[in-house]
Amino acid sequence: MQRSRRMINGARWLALGAAILLGTAGCGGAAVSGGGGDDGGGPIKIGVLATLTGPTSDVGRPYNEGMLGYVDWVNEQGGIGGREIQALSDDYAYEIPRAQSLYKKYKSQGVVAIQGWGTGDSEALRNDVAQDELPFMSASYAAPLANPEESPYNFVVAPTYGDQMRVALDWIEQQGGAGTAEVAVLHNDSPFGEAPLSAGRSWIEQQGYDVGFDAYPMPEDAANYVGLLNQAQRQGAKYIVIQNTSTPAAQVAQDIQAQNLDMQIVCLNWCSDEGFIEAAGAEAAEGHVMVQPFATPASGKPGYEQVARFVEANGGAIEDKGLHYAQGWYTMHVMAQAIERVIQDGQEVTGSNIKSSLEGLSVDTGGVVGGGTVDFTTESHQGAAGTNIYQVRDGAMVEIAAGARPAA
Repeated sequence: MQRSRRMINGARWLALGAAILLGTAGCGGAAVSGGGGDDGGGPIKIGVLATLTGPTSDVGRPYNEGMLGYVDWVNEQGGIGGREIQALSDDYAYEIPRAQSLYKKYKSQGVVAIQGWGTGDSEALRNDVAQDELPFMSASYAAPLANPEESPYNFVVAPTYGDQMRVALDWIEQQGGAGTAEVAVLHNDSPFGEAPLSAGRSWIEQQGYDVGFDAYPMPEDAANYVGLLNQAQRQGAKYIVIQNTSTPAAQVAQDIQAQNLDMQIVCLNWCSDEGFIEAAGAEAAEGHVMVQPFATPASGKPGYEQVARFVEANGGAIEDKGLHYAQGWYTMHVMAQAIERVIQDGQEVTGSNIKSSLEGLSVDTGGVVGGGTVDFTTESHQGAAGTNIYQVRDGAMVEIAAGARPAA
């Protein structure tokens, strides 16, 4: 699939409209040499690695739709500095070789940046994007991707999976007081699923928590997870942290209900959503907890206003699109802000210039991401530190903590 057209979000873009009218296109007609160069005045090309099919497509589809929705909105406003964003979006079905092939294709088409998806493919491509000087924003929040020493051209807009796990363990410790808690981590059988495990183990040791911690990979396309829950029960686990998407997590919730188990799920980012509640059913989902850095549409955050208007203008409702739509929207928004800054500074829109722009950028998300702004520096490519914690109550995600960070 290929899409083009869309622009930026929030009150900041009302101000940007004036900048657009000024026509601050700062590139001459000369072709740019080296990786990550554009044609000097035409559409700004961004490659998108989408997961529309495959094991994480339940959350990948709305995320991709949000990115492309944003591009359409930006382009409806006149583009960035009078130039359209052209999003080259293709499904790679969560297959690393396919992602690598698409990356080469996008590079040959002259993209100046990449929007990626999974942990395995993002980590597999990080050396390539560094060599080719193509900024890469991923839907993976694996810690190595936020470390510029390891991944100089990768940027992560939200708290890492490791920080999300730390917040989850902090919350579990608070529930247990001085007693012993057993935590079973059910995770996608992939680098994505394994990403927060070492952080969890080291955090327990560092904080001196009296918490047991065992991990169980979740077979793909399993009819149920009763067997894994039986193992967790033998461990004595009361808390089930899930690092997977909402569909398998919902099956776990149904299995807990069906087996009448005294267990509470704590979902990390990709199963913390409305889809978990819908797939599990309100009764099975009731009481389970979600560590989710992105605010829900029901939160009333100012950053949802423009997103909602765009969706409504196209015959939809933001409540139906869900928070992963906004997650994709704001990830593209942050990248577009960096590009807009490059143009305003009179520079060529190249990968290296976009990277430099990102490393001094602060983007107000109207409370949608991490409770406020996304900020990058040369020392850290993790844009936000805070995350909300939600609990399912009466079929809805209810905020029980805002801006939570790992305990000091």
